[in-house]
Amino acid sequence: MDSKIIIAAFLSSVPVLLLLGATEAHVEYGAYNITCPNAEAIVFQEMTQILATSPDQAGSLLRLHYVDCFVRGCEASILLNSTAGNTAEKDADMNKDVRGYDVIDRIKAKLEQACPGIVSCADIIALAARDSIRLSNGPNIPIGTGRRDGNGSSAADVPLNLPSANSSITQLISFFAKYNLTAKDLVVLSGAHTIGKAHCYSFSDRLYNYNESGNSDPRLDASYKTLLSQECSPNDMTSLVPLDTNNATAFDLGYYAGLTRMKGLLTSDVALLDDATTNSYVMRQANSTSPNEFFADFGTSFMILGKIGALTHSKGEIRRQCSAVNPPSPSPSPSPSPSPPPKNSAEKINAFSSFFSVGVVLSYLLLQYY
Repeated sequence: MDSKIIIAAFLSSVPVLLLLGATEAHVEYGAYNITCPNAEAIVFQEMTQILATSPDQAGSLLRLHYVDCFVRGCEASILLNSTAGNTAEKDADMNKDVRGYDVIDRIKAKLEQACPGIVSCADIIALAARDSIRLSNGPNIPIGTGRRDGNGSSAADVPLNLPSANSSITQLISFFAKYNLTAKDLVVLSGAHTIGKAHCYSFSDRLYNYNESGNSDPRLDASYKTLLSQECSPNDMTSLVPLDTNNATAFDLGYYAGLTRMKGLLTSDVALLDDATTNSYVMRQANSTSPNEFFADFGTSFMILGKIGALTHSKGEIRRQCSAVNPPSPSPSPSPSPSPPPKNSAEKINAFSSFFSVGVVLSYLLLQYY
């Protein structure tokens, strides 16, 4: 084909390509600056009110973000309810103690009042988790938004995509590697256990039947074991115990300090001492006089986590209710005559015309003088 024709055809298509690129959605900073400028402020205001009366919710919402992103990606599949023909993620055995759904629904309702159909449930989860850290005296992490919501959720996906509380360090490192997360990301993100609580049944074997021996885990501090035994009976399925023995509502270095004193709560916590990389990080933070390194590292790993499997562009949807996919849109009725373009599209049309004119002129010049 004549090179002049190829170049002319390409230049004529430039306006179309530019306009298409301008309409694509991305996980980016300030994705709602134009469409819903108060979105992040609304989330923060609601989170401030919620944590003022229920500070334990911070750990729950941070965990909600983790379990959402690891299963199918950060697309709010954890929020979908089960239906007659499908058991959803939230009803999987490993997720039955996940909390915070009511908080997400409350925030979603506020955002729907302010900007109907704009802010995704996936972004609400991410922002609520981010604000949970900030309001627990942790770092204020800048995260991207613009995620869209998925339209599926299956309990069968959960065991394959979430680590167990009894995981070994080998299993944990292998699991994180599936998401391009390193051993450092593992030990840093595990630092989220500096806030929140865990159910007794998630570590009961360490108290009463470690490795089916009928004894307790020898890596439990004796006084800590006594305290936990007083809080948790052998078959306790409801009681909650702080993950950080120092202060479970402050985002600090207490979690790492607890690990070095044999006061890690979960088997997967203690496992961080079994690898050279993760052990070194635990020891350094446990002996640090400042949380600055941990805060910076956590911010970096948290942002990576929040991009796992995120849906953007035309993928997914913006759910009207976080617990259910949107109903199918009704088929449009045939129109007898074309409607005039809406006023709010005038700028797009003018922009297209300008770009198109430039493309035509350049094409003509090339055809004449190339």
